[in-house]
Amino acid sequence: MQREEIFEELKEIIKLIKPSIDLSTATEDSQLVRDLGLDSLTILLLSLATENKFGFRFEGNPKFITVGEVIDYIEANTKQ
Repeated sequence: MQREEIFEELKEIIKLIKPSIDLSTATEDSQLVRDLGLDSLTILLLSLATENKFGFRFEGNPKFITVGEVIDYIEANTKQ
């Protein structure tokens, strides 16, 4: 899966979790909390949905700041 495809899938997941969010200006540099307005509950839901969508489990307790960091993790932990 290409990086752009992963990004689009993540945006779909975020939109399902928090329908009120405007992702039209979201980029890989967008911060999950500051720019997208996610809180601890929505980040937990994002984690669970991401694991289900991409077929892996987050190891430990990764701390992601940006969307790009989440994409990096997905790329490193899924079969291409």
